[in-house]
Amino acid sequence: MADQHPEIADLLSEHRRFDPPAAFAAAATITDPGLYARGAEDPEAFWASQAGELEWYTPWTRVLDWAPPHAKWFTGGTLNASVNCVDRHVRGPRRNKAALIWEGEPGDRRTLTYFDLYRQVSQFANVLTRLGVRRGDRVALYMPLIPELAIAMLACARIGAVHSVVFGGFSAESLRDRINDAQATLLVTADGGWRRGAVVPLKQMADEALREAPSIKNVVIVQRLQGSPVPVPLQEGRDHWWHRLMMDAPLTCDPERMDAEDMLFILYTSGTTGKPKGIVHTTGGYLTQVAATTRWVFDLKEDDVYWCTADIGWVTGHSYLVYGPLANGATVVMYEGAPDWPARDRVWEVIERYGVTILYTAPTAIRAFMRWGTEWPGKRDLTSLRLLGSVGEPINPEAWVWYHRFIGGERCPIVDTWWQTETGGMMIAPLPGLTRTKPGSATRPLPGISAEIRRDDGTDIPVGGGLLALTRPWPSMLRGIYGDMDRYVKTYWSRWTPDIYFTGDGAKRDADGFFWVLGRVDDVLNVAGHRIGTMEVESALVDHPQVAESAVVGRPHEIKGQALCAFVTVKEGVHTSDVLAAELKDHVAKKIGAIAKPDDIIFAADLPKTRSGKIMRRLLRDIAEGKALGDTTTLADPGVVARLKDQYQGTE
Repeated sequence: MADQHPEIADLLSEHRRFDPPAAFAAAATITDPGLYARGAEDPEAFWASQAGELEWYTPWTRVLDWAPPHAKWFTGGTLNASVNCVDRHVRGPRRNKAALIWEGEPGDRRTLTYFDLYRQVSQFANVLTRLGVRRGDRVALYMPLIPELAIAMLACARIGAVHSVVFGGFSAESLRDRINDAQATLLVTADGGWRRGAVVPLKQMADEALREAPSIKNVVIVQRLQGSPVPVPLQEGRDHWWHRLMMDAPLTCDPERMDAEDMLFILYTSGTTGKPKGIVHTTGGYLTQVAATTRWVFDLKEDDVYWCTADIGWVTGHSYLVYGPLANGATVVMYEGAPDWPARDRVWEVIERYGVTILYTAPTAIRAFMRWGTEWPGKRDLTSLRLLGSVGEPINPEAWVWYHRFIGGERCPIVDTWWQTETGGMMIAPLPGLTRTKPGSATRPLPGISAEIRRDDGTDIPVGGGLLALTRPWPSMLRGIYGDMDRYVKTYWSRWTPDIYFTGDGAKRDADGFFWVLGRVDDVLNVAGHRIGTMEVESALVDHPQVAESAVVGRPHEIKGQALCAFVTVKEGVHTSDVLAAELKDHVAKKIGAIAKPDDIIFAADLPKTRSGKIMRRLLRDIAEGKALGDTTTLADPGVVARLKDQYQGTE
């Protein structure tokens, strides 16, 4: 791609470091480099000062209780996340400020002020209470990207219920499994949503999931598809239309006083086993860190129009579309659909229409924009933009520079952010008014955060590559895996000592102390910014009646970062074909969701195994990536790999 844009090659070769633009730095929210020193010298006092920016009912008695690997932040303090995101703004000059500016894929639009949001959150909180939801109950949310999803989350927080958002692109089986693991008592969904001009029939998939989800007593359905021919069957006594329930719901609802450590939400993420992990986040520490990092990293100003393109079904949408921005009283753009529908300038059209000032998107999207060409953003006025962000996976330097040049007009700082579902909030990122950035580097740990690069034996690597570790607790850290504390300890805190968190990512640190995140080192792939567990996909493939065995690995992909490559052995007597390959891809999509559909299905007579029967996925990765094969001496049949390599190359 650099060959198509000589100016990008020039920027990469001659200007590897980018200072904050002088005008931006002069007006930046954070201009004091001493923030880093204060965060390092007394992290508890530092985070307490950030927590003080929130509204508390009762103050905490202790900032941190740390019994590795278990942390409690702001012990004794009580607050409510809904109050911090809505009520406190309504009492002041933000009352009639736009909170959510929403655009549906077909072009329908709505704007909700903070007062509108307050009313609707209060009403839906009353709806939940009338349907029997109580403090501590789990509520599953399976919805398109519409305002009602944010409203439902905040309504749960208002009454102390725990929300568990399931991405609307997941399959019925994935929804069922998450409902059952959380033992959710109520599901909020929609009749459907829009994606690339087609209806996503969410209610139909929800009905399929609920055939084997006995804990659900009530279903609330948002009517998104008025006039659509998609049938919406209702089960008497269980299913209720959102708009009908809201008609007579009271406009005010007293919020629950929640302990700082009370659970706010569960969000499921892929792991190295076939079973997704229910990551638990609590109220006080989570809200403190996401609110603070939203202010710092996005240089948030009162008149900003902020757009995070992530779906709320992922943690980025939780932290930086809902809780972080709304806690700061920001104006937030939400767009329901695909970035290239009905044309490839849809993103730029949205920015132009609403005067978006901050754009936070994924490298996958940026690489797609690059491929589509500069004529699309060139058709639109993007001069309102003043800051650009990147999230979800490491951004390659060429995409960084293209983003800087063609979207930011070389005037917008880029904040490349590293964090995880488990961390809750940003951990490594630039402060845009202070940090000299390098394309492809997330720069330095944020104030109050401590990170290191470690060897397998746990020793620190001051300069060079190794494993990324977090060496001190942080407020928005996960508090466990729902219902499985042993898995929590084993997954995150057993690599070295119980006070060191293993991120699962490889990284390197350069001589300037800048961190370069290299991607996963475990059996989790980052596909278009979404974490997909290879075991999950392998389990879905083996579930097909004609499959005997499978092994899934990642290979580089120009747009998505990584693509799924599945090596499949079929049962005796089964004939392989392109038709079967397509059927297997669709089977995975049905079991997990379209995001997990393999790009490649390679049928193999056998898979490379050690003499003890372990599949050598390392060698399969070498094949998929076109690398020279590693050591094959431990294989039971070394010839298997050579045959597979010839076969794979023949499919390209």
